[in-house]
Amino acid sequence: MNKLLRTTVALAALALAMPALADDAKPLAGQSITVLLPSGQSPNIASDFEKETGIKVDLQMLSWDDIRPKLITGLIAGTPPADVTEFDWSWTGQFGAAGWYEDLTPLIDAESIKDMPTASIFTVDGKLLGVPYANDFRILIANKDHLAKAGITKMPTTIDELIADAKLIKEKGIAEYPLGVPLSPSEGTSTLWYLMTFAFGGDLFDKDWKPLFTSPDSGGYKALQFYVDMLKAGLIDPASTGLKDSDVHQMFMDGKVTFDLGVGPGWVGAFEDKTKSKIAGSTTLGLVPTESGKTVSYGLPEALGIPAASEKKEAALAFVKWMTSKDEQIKLAAEQGLLATRTSAFEELNKQGKILDGDVVIEQAGTVGPLFKQGTPTWYPQFSSAVNNAINQAAKGEISVADAMKSIADETAKAQQQ
Repeated sequence: MNKLLRTTVALAALALAMPALADDAKPLAGQSITVLLPSGQSPNIASDFEKETGIKVDLQMLSWDDIRPKLITGLIAGTPPADVTEFDWSWTGQFGAAGWYEDLTPLIDAESIKDMPTASIFTVDGKLLGVPYANDFRILIANKDHLAKAGITKMPTTIDELIADAKLIKEKGIAEYPLGVPLSPSEGTSTLWYLMTFAFGGDLFDKDWKPLFTSPDSGGYKALQFYVDMLKAGLIDPASTGLKDSDVHQMFMDGKVTFDLGVGPGWVGAFEDKTKSKIAGSTTLGLVPTESGKTVSYGLPEALGIPAASEKKEAALAFVKWMTSKDEQIKLAAEQGLLATRTSAFEELNKQGKILDGDVVIEQAGTVGPLFKQGTPTWYPQFSSAVNNAINQAAKGEISVADAMKSIADETAKAQQQ
């Protein structure tokens, strides 16, 4: 029996033997693992897990921008950067093709997978490479005080209504630039354009990975034209060409914009924090407005993965199952403001009144699907870079919308051939 098969059999046996971690059953007590996650995690994660399982955790945290380089350096060398690591949705294609992570498909029970719809985003070629622990999807967030001052009584459900509301707010002098949109050459610019592509009824690629955004009647083309038109109408701040999504979120917290378009419900905690936000108490959520009026969204979740080179896979799996359990999801929502990935946790938190506009959030969550139906491609980083650079140039008036779409398609073709 080869090493890979032995590992799979052992893990499968563990999965069957451990449907839950009972207080009096600590079969892995005394073992220790390293866990690498983004900064800002609850300091209680390691101690809470050790109390329940007896497994010690060396919790290592890095800034988001520093995690991926550290992972790739170790993974290429065949050295596990940790026994459990952050696994972002955008890494699925590249990491899956490289075979760097353990296939968790036979190790996570079907009921849990059903309870976590975004698990499909971490599945490639039938292999589950990560179990989602932090949810993120796009939703519309607005300043309800701005809306009230303008006499607007409901959130917009169509693009036309969004534009009309923004114009009214500007005319009344409530906000000079009501629409918050990042337009710098950064990831947040790309992810919002994807959403707006869907909002205008389009898609990014066909089943053969051919671009679907170069025609003037396509969703992607319309989305960028929308940006250009809103800049000309004075509804988007021209300074947005130098702003990341986090900068736009800060503008929302400062009361400078009415609608934050490229945001997820996970930001509500910051928006409602009186120590950080000038508009605390004024946040309201609505479904993503679309051209047709039928809302749409997609997921940008974060998961936990186990590097194939880890030598402590059983203890690592125990941690993954523990941190993604319903109880821990509810606890993380309370302690860190993380958005639950389990539908059951969502519903429980909503019943407790702990999710602002919870019914809206749950309805939007039900529309969430993967950004790429075939799974995130290996060339995603090049595609995203091409997208946000072209959008930035078009927003500055340096190139036309048509040229921007062609540039993205050309750069994508080059990336696909590499």
